[in-house]
Amino acid sequence: MNDPLGKARLFLKGRLRHALSDQEAALLDSVIDDGERVPDGYLVQRRAVPATHSTLLLDGFIARVIDDGGTRNIVSVQVPGDFVDLHAFALKRLDHDVVTIGPALLGSVAHEKLAQIVRDEPHLTRVLWFSTLLDAAIHREWILKLEQLKAEERLGHIMCELWHRLNFVGLADAHGFNMPLLQTHLANACGTTAVHINRVIKAVRQRGLLEINRGRVTMPDRPALERFSHFKPDYLYGHGSLFLSEDLREP
Repeated sequence: MNDPLGKARLFLKGRLRHALSDQEAALLDSVIDDGERVPDGYLVQRRAVPATHSTLLLDGFIARVIDDGGTRNIVSVQVPGDFVDLHAFALKRLDHDVVTIGPALLGSVAHEKLAQIVRDEPHLTRVLWFSTLLDAAIHREWILKLEQLKAEERLGHIMCELWHRLNFVGLADAHGFNMPLLQTHLANACGTTAVHINRVIKAVRQRGLLEINRGRVTMPDRPALERFSHFKPDYLYGHGSLFLSEDLREP
């Protein structure tokens, strides 16, 4: 299948993009509004506010954030090609904020258009459902590793995950990737403090495994970093994953 070069071209790239027919890919692209460029810290969807649309991240990074008494906790990071709040279509309200990290380009899909897809396109609906379940798999892994790993390993695990997810959509290279996350973001995602994360980054760098400098993540030996971080990519359901079904169609 030849992907149409449209707004949805990164959606599930590297996972189940091939499961979409040309017609389904074109339909999905047609329901996405023209991209809107927004600044760093833009509130895409506010907690508990009724949602009327869902957002496909076309470019940039987004975080899911839970404010716990003034402490902002990053519970997920989204990359280009992700439907960042597709589950808001079913839930109608979110239990967290959705906020950009750095400038971003957003595509919006009205929930009334998603409702029409659910009514008329059962296979495309299953593909969209797959993407929400993929978010859940990533969230479970974050919970598990936050509990299991030391701070240095948690940092490495998040960086390995981001490399794989960005590599799926052609935004990583063999040696690393670019990202706008600051040390405060990394501390938040790793469950540690801004002061401690500086020591954590230094410790991993001294091992020769990871360098984070001015928006660039460099991995001198990514396989070694994955071993150090106890990282296994199957939960990302990329090509070659033990868990990836090759088709979502009914048997």
